[in-house]
Amino acid sequence: MSGTGAAIDTRALEAVLFVSDEPLTPAVLSQALEVDRRTVDDLCDRLQAELSERGSGLVLRNVAGGWRLFTDPETQPVVERFVLSSRQARMTKAALETLAIVAYKQPVTRHQVSAIRGVNADGVLRALVDRGLIEEAGRDEGPGRPLLYATTPMFLERLGLASLAALPSLAPLLDASAERTDAADLAADPDEGDSPDGEPGDTDESEPDAPEG
Repeated sequence: MSGTGAAIDTRALEAVLFVSDEPLTPAVLSQALEVDRRTVDDLCDRLQAELSERGSGLVLRNVAGGWRLFTDPETQPVVERFVLSSRQARMTKAALETLAIVAYKQPVTRHQVSAIRGVNADGVLRALVDRGLIEEAGRDEGPGRPLLYATTPMFLERLGLASLAALPSLAPLLDASAERTDAADLAADPDEGDSPDGEPGDTDESEPDAPEG
C-alpha cells in the first residue's frame, strides 16, 4: 500500500467511523472500504496512532467487538460540562444501581434484582430495556419461568469495554465497604464486646423476666 493510498484510506476510515453511532466490526469496515480484513486492522492501528500523534480530541478504541471513535479522556471535564448542561436525560441513582446489579449478576430475574435493591425494580428494568442497555435473555428454569435480563452490546459500548470480563472486580469495593461498616460500628459503641460478665458494654436482647406475683 503506497503512502498516498494509505492516507486516503485512513481518511475514509475516520469518516466512516465518525458517522457511525455504534462500533463497526472489521467485516463491516472491510466491506465499506473495499479492502481485506488484514488491511482494516492495519488501517485501524494506523489511525489510532495518528490521532494520538496529532493530539486529537478523539481516540479510536476496540469495544464490544468493533471499532469506534470516542472523546479523549483528557477532555472529560469539558465534555461532561457540555453534556450535563444540555437536555440529554441523565440516569437516576436507581437506574445506575439496577444496571450494576444486572451487569454483575447476569443473567438475573426481576425478583432477584428487587430482592438485592430492597424495592420493586419493574419500572427501572423497563426503562433500561428502553434505553437499550439491558435486554431479555431467556427464561429462568425455576417456578413460573421468569424472564432473565442481561446487558447488551450497547452497555459495553457506553462504558468503553471490550467485554464483560473487563468489568472491574467488586472484591476491593466490598472489602472497603466492610471496613467502613466495622469502623462505624466501633465509633457508635467503642466498648461493645470488651466488657465480659455483664459489665457496661454488654448487650442483652432477651425478653425481661415477668414480674413475680
